[in-house]
Amino acid sequence: MHEVSIVEALIEQVEGEVERAGASGQVTRLGLSIGRLSGVQVDSIRFAFELLAPGTVVEGATLEIEEPPAECVCAACGARTELDELCLECPACESHEISIEGGREMLLQTIDVDEV
Repeated sequence: MHEVSIVEALIEQVEGEVERAGASGQVTRLGLSIGRLSGVQVDSIRFAFELLAPGTVVEGATLEIEEPPAECVCAACGARTELDELCLECPACESHEISIEGGREMLLQTIDVDEV
């Protein structure tokens, strides 16, 4: 489960950002964006976060995860189709002249800190 190492890196990133910002309060919420084609299991991220958060700067924080879809863009027919899984041809016309846009990102979007 590589999600554990992802959450470890996430906690390190949050610690660095909080320190860099000079924030002294408690981290209350994290907002993540994990694309549906990223290969990362959101439930495993949540589980790893619950396991690793105690004793860190994110202890007690709420983890909110957005799961943006990918989009198949067809050069042949111009169709734009939302995807939940990878495709090799256009769902509308079956052309192989496609590109996949988005859905592969994994970003820390927001860190909310309750300043004391």
